[in-house]
Amino acid sequence: MNASTEALPVAVIGAGPTGLAAAAHLTERGITPLVLEAGTSAATAVREWGHVRLFSTWSELVDPAAAKLLAPTGWTAPDGGTYPSGADWADLYLQPLADALGEKVRFGATVTGVSRLGRDRIVDADREQQPFTVRITNADGSEERILASAVIDASGTWSTPSPIGGDGLPALGEKAAADRISYRIPDLKDPAVRARYAGKSIAVIGSGASAFTALAYLADLAQADDGVGTHATWILRRGISGSTFGGGSADQLPARGALGLAAKAAIDSGHAEAVTGFRTDAVERDDDGRLILVAEDGRRLEPVDEVIVLTGLRPDLSFVNELRLALDERLQAPIELAPLIDPNQHSCGTVYPHGVNELSHPEQDVYVVGMRSYGRAPTFLAMTGYEQVRSIAAHLAGDQEAAERVELTLPETGVCGGAGLFDQPQTAEETSGGCCAAPATLTIGAPATASGGC
Repeated sequence: MNASTEALPVAVIGAGPTGLAAAAHLTERGITPLVLEAGTSAATAVREWGHVRLFSTWSELVDPAAAKLLAPTGWTAPDGGTYPSGADWADLYLQPLADALGEKVRFGATVTGVSRLGRDRIVDADREQQPFTVRITNADGSEERILASAVIDASGTWSTPSPIGGDGLPALGEKAAADRISYRIPDLKDPAVRARYAGKSIAVIGSGASAFTALAYLADLAQADDGVGTHATWILRRGISGSTFGGGSADQLPARGALGLAAKAAIDSGHAEAVTGFRTDAVERDDDGRLILVAEDGRRLEPVDEVIVLTGLRPDLSFVNELRLALDERLQAPIELAPLIDPNQHSCGTVYPHGVNELSHPEQDVYVVGMRSYGRAPTFLAMTGYEQVRSIAAHLAGDQEAAERVELTLPETGVCGGAGLFDQPQTAEETSGGCCAAPATLTIGAPATASGGC
């Protein structure tokens, strides 16, 4: 921050886990944050997958600076060894944190653009001396401009799921078939959602933790009295190998290892079947309105009633188009960070801890953090986001030594990203184990233990 703008707040976009942690760290450093959240409450995106249980324990999901901020309010930390659902995380930690921040969080404020005051991305003159201008649309439709000394974009990627098409584009016919396609893990405790999938033939497209969760959910439904006839077809763009189902017993997050094993059990039990090497090119309908998936090589699958697409998420960059961001051409992550998180090379545990240096851009005092900082990479953990914003807050406060100090160890794994399903504590006991984690100096949170869900 420069002297002419330091009296202005730091704009934090998004009141999710990383955005609220950023506000806590800034507050601890004596810097005023202003968190802008499009939803009506904290953690709007997390609440949309509130039915899913995380594969990280509470000890790995509470930011240290946030815990300090919450302590005077009488907040009690949940049992650190237990696994919350998304709803638990939002209700028991994130909303209380937003409440503790008070007027530093504004709800119903959708950010539609960020730029330098009076400077589009072309203009060089006095650029770094100008404050940032953040355009928002309020819940009542009114527009507003807010000035800020720095911008921390923690808006995530939840709103932009990737499409079916193997080329990264929507498959032909995908939009026309929207009534039978979902891009989220189904909440089968919701009667309407359960009725949608019970007894149906469902295609699940994707190879990560979210797909594992969906397969496990659907297998449970198939075994229920009201779910007879439920069957999943798991569609993979690649073949099945030793790493297809994740880290298993080698995963230092036992719940995440158990998740892959649950998906494998769905296949082994016959509640799901795998189709490999299938890159979807088109979605067609049969005479009964069911969907037929067609591959690039011409293969056609048997008709299904529903399709669940879990092919990852991607950042929406439209509202930061006037900023000078240096993004990797493949991952759409900060260019210095991208080699560290490339999913072709790294799992969560082999991502070296990083902070302000890797997250900086040509546009000074702009930082993309949290899941959004990973672009299209699926390897993000909450602990990573907390370390990112700790480093950035230290830098903005002028404490460069703290900004560059590593304060995180990540657990090794064979599968990363997203939230997971873990409701059976004995599974964690059966799959616990580990290997070396990335080098670091301080561990945030205790290792995951064999505890049941919250």
